[in-house]
Amino acid sequence: MQTLLIENDLTIYNALSQKQLLLKFLEADEELEINLSQVAEIDGAGLQLLILIKREAANTGKTLRLVMHSKPVVEILELSKLTASFGDQVVLAGG
Repeated sequence: MQTLLIENDLTIYNALSQKQLLLKFLEADEELEINLSQVAEIDGAGLQLLILIKREAANTGKTLRLVMHSKPVVEILELSKLTASFGDQVVLAGG
């Protein structure tokens, strides 16, 4: 299993570079996880990236888990009422 640590924010300001990184990461293995513990800021564009990567993983038959959610990630998932639809266990990083 391959793990990708997202060390930058998931915002509109870096959405294109993050999208390229995430889509490239999908090629790494059949079982993947994305560690979100270092995401200090996430906006609607970042949320769209997470939705995209989960959808693309499902479309290609890969297992992708989002792990170690930072507080901002948990907050946007709860605010958008998408926590359950992602299907990942939400564990707050550091808590």
